[in-house]
Amino acid sequence: MQYILALSRSAVTIRHWFEINLDDASLEHGARIEIRELAQHPHRGSESASQLTTVDRPLWRADLFDRLADPPGAFSAAHYHPRFTGNEPSARFWDAALTADPWAWLGEQVSSLGTAAGREGWPLDPGDVAELPGLAGAVVATARQFGPAGCRSAAECFQLTRDVQDAVQLMIATLRAPECLDHDLVAPWLGRSA
Repeated sequence: MQYILALSRSAVTIRHWFEINLDDASLEHGARIEIRELAQHPHRGSESASQLTTVDRPLWRADLFDRLADPPGAFSAAHYHPRFTGNEPSARFWDAALTADPWAWLGEQVSSLGTAAGREGWPLDPGDVAELPGLAGAVVATARQFGPAGCRSAAECFQLTRDVQDAVQLMIATLRAPECLDHDLVAPWLGRSA
């Protein structure tokens, strides 16, 4: 399940995400928040016809993650990606403020349009620039629903992320330390019982 808060030319997507760290095969999960562009399409049909909405190019991502092996609320894997090249995220960026209070950090990022971490702001349409900061509270409240505290097992994560089973299988196939992977915990994404 995903929540999509669509503005005029951009959107905020919020969901639960499950990820396998490619370096050490640790299992990470929590809220994933992305700022994305809405692709523009020509008007179709009559003045009353439903229009196509396409959430497209990613601009920024925050992964407010715990490791499944850590106590809930540690946010030891919380990081963000301040930019993308096409669809691919930049390397992970770490911020002590993000780990200490991820929800306040997220609110500050949305309120400041991405400049709170000392980075360049998000390239948004002027109308969206005026509107998005006022939605910071709604973004944070929604993201909290998908945080790691609401899901403490691989089975629960799978129920929230079964639509990305192919991505998890790709992570498994590209692990740098495959011998470290707990195959029982990732069994749901492999299409088998634990």
